[in-house]
Amino acid sequence: MTESVYRVTEVIGTSSESWEAAARNAVETAAKSVRDIRIAELVRSDVVVEEGRVTGFRVRLAISFKFESGD
Repeated sequence: MTESVYRVTEVIGTSSESWEAAARNAVETAAKSVRDIRIAELVRSDVVVEEGRVTGFRVRLAISFKFESGD
């Protein structure tokens, strides 16, 4: 088995539609600047409430990607 090192960082995604859409937005946006994302783990989810109504969904994801040492 080849040995690898992965880095984990947190990102927050938002959506006015759903938590799923918020997670998708977070991963797809991160993938534009981070290569080789392997896993996105849900750390936290919440909603934005305005005047007693849910107006937004937010998720905090821990994304892991292969670490490139640059050697």
